Amino acid sequence: MGHLLSIGKYQPDIYAPSAIIDPYPHYQRLREMGPVVWLARQRVYALPRYTECKAVLRDDKGFISGNGVALNRVSNRLSRGTTLNSDGAEHDQRRKLLAHRLLPRALRSIVDSVDQMAADVVDAAVTTGEIDGVELASALPLAVVPDLVGWPRDQREHLIDWAGATFDALGPLNRQAVTSVGGTAQMLRFARRVVRQRNVLDGSMAHELLIAADEGKLGYDECPPLLVDYIAPSLDTTISAISNALYLFATHPDQWQLLRAEPNRIPNAVNEVIRYEAPLRAFARQSREETEIAGCPIPAGARVLVIYASANRDEHEWDRPDEFDITRDAGRHIGFGHGTHACAGQGLARMETAALLSALVDRVSHIEALGQPTWAVNNIIRRHKRLPLKLVAA
Repeated sequence: MGHLLSIGKYQPDIYAPSAIIDPYPHYQRLREMGPVVWLARQRVYALPRYTECKAVLRDDKGFISGNGVALNRVSNRLSRGTTLNSDGAEHDQRRKLLAHRLLPRALRSIVDSVDQMAADVVDAAVTTGEIDGVELASALPLAVVPDLVGWPRDQREHLIDWAGATFDALGPLNRQAVTSVGGTAQMLRFARRVVRQRNVLDGSMAHELLIAADEGKLGYDECPPLLVDYIAPSLDTTISAISNALYLFATHPDQWQLLRAEPNRIPNAVNEVIRYEAPLRAFARQSREETEIAGCPIPAGARVLVIYASANRDEHEWDRPDEFDITRDAGRHIGFGHGTHACAGQGLARMETAALLSALVDRVSHIEALGQPTWAVNNIIRRHKRLPLKLVAA
């Protein structure tokens, strides 16, 4: 392996509530320490820089997900049977069952109805005036995703809480993760009941899964984890992106006026929002055998933490990384992951966020922040808990 570098140790807890609310100073210190840093609290190798994160995400044979992407054993056990926790042919097979419904071609059929829903959501918010941006950000994904997945219409009141818990449990086994395991288990139990009672929407993803199970292509017990797999990420990451977009445009009025003047920049603005405030902080991988990353030795079976949110602000990769600028070429961010495990629903998330921005551009001259947002304390998801805003009609 040639001459191997020594790895620095980072003592502070990057999953402490204060670090969850303001993670970027920690990420910067990690990047300054080198391409690989040992996190003393979590006992994992952290990758804070862009190049190494991207390389590990591309190498899904050397760095596996099948033994879990969480930083605790409990969640890694609970997550068995999901697309997130699988490799190789097994991963491809699980992903094939549903991911085709999220390809651009398949999404084209719902684009008009999503645009209409976005327009309705924004019209209602403009009429109200002073709003909670998180409610506005939640309205569109809640209108689109549960129908697409096929969740029973009268049983949706806990979805956002459950989805948040499903992610929270994927951090280290801290207070956050422990309190969220209940919500994760509830969601899985509920998904099992939905599969058993077959009260899913016709033509939905869940309906397609049940048909595949009827035909013997997968076991009925494999359906519930796969349903959770699609509903939780499709809600929380998109709510995060939309809410962060609202706040960033409220606090960067020049960028908002530029977007209003040149709405063709919306797709790139979505990329820049996700680069600047990655919806997912980090997920782990496990090294299959003894290896090295950027000249640093990694033992076989070690956990490696891919910090998307740090990679997206890496000064080695981005010019002025801490500036929000919708004119930069932000398309190479890894906010949706990268490689075979890249987020299957990213097309849908982009489409919903773009639809909402488009509806706002048409109707809103200014977005005003009415005080500071409150951040949700979640091990994985970076999103607001409350975001007081005022939308000024155009």
